[in-house]
Amino acid sequence: MSGGNRGAAGEGGVSRLRRFQDRVEPVVTRVLLLGIFVTGLTAQFVKPVGDALQGKAYLGGALLSLVGYILYDQVKELTSSVRAPVQSLVNSSQLGNFVSEAFEARTVEISFLGYTGETLYHPLYYRLENLFDRPGPTRRVLIRILVPDFGQPMTVPSKVGELDAPVDDPDIRERMEQQCRDYDGVLSELAERLTAGGRVHVDCEYRLYHGIPRDKICILNRQQVLHGLYDLSARIRLHRLGGEYYDPKGYRIDLNVSSREGAADAAVATWTKHFDDLWLLAKRPHWRQEPAP
Repeated sequence: MSGGNRGAAGEGGVSRLRRFQDRVEPVVTRVLLLGIFVTGLTAQFVKPVGDALQGKAYLGGALLSLVGYILYDQVKELTSSVRAPVQSLVNSSQLGNFVSEAFEARTVEISFLGYTGETLYHPLYYRLENLFDRPGPTRRVLIRILVPDFGQPMTVPSKVGELDAPVDDPDIRERMEQQCRDYDGVLSELAERLTAGGRVHVDCEYRLYHGIPRDKICILNRQQVLHGLYDLSARIRLHRLGGEYYDPKGYRIDLNVSSREGAADAAVATWTKHFDDLWLLAKRPHWRQEPAP
């Protein structure tokens, strides 16, 4: 798989074509091989005796095609077994291209686990905005975003202390939480407006997981998975807060891309189940809690 796939809708057409090819190719190949064998064998015995010596070439070709016919299944199975996984490496800045392709489907499902979701927020915002005027085939959108629970003490993000030791800092955590809250508010408002319009139904939700931002995972329509690891040693100097902080740089991460084509199918299924499990265990953020009566 590569970043040039044309979305879930295009993938559906390609997949159907490939399934048709997989069904037809063995039959056509066997017919051709068997036809060569029968033609060669017939030419060997029907030709005049004077051409018999020259006709041995037909016999050799016929026998060769028979061997090919017998070994065809074994060769095809061996080729499939050594096929490399459909996988590539892209930079996080290219995530928007994959989001755009995902929105070519009738039902769009995007699941993200990461730091604040900043690299996903911007392409999502523009794609949702476009649905007001150009919805295309899209009729249903589900967006799930998992970010750390910044209400808990953390080693990343944190302040760089003596001997580079991480020191929990409520101010940096509050800053990251406010960023997530802003993204959630904008995307949720867009989702409500789109749904109210009646042409497209959109659900968007943030949830919190306990821990540091280690993995960056984006699952697109349950067909593609982009996965990378944050650089936990990355630092940033924040003059307003005063000092140096451990702060992963999401845009710098390289992401492995897997799809349900070929040997990567099992990997996609594993990552998808992993995210679904994390989502069930995650809690809703306090800014989404209903106020007490």
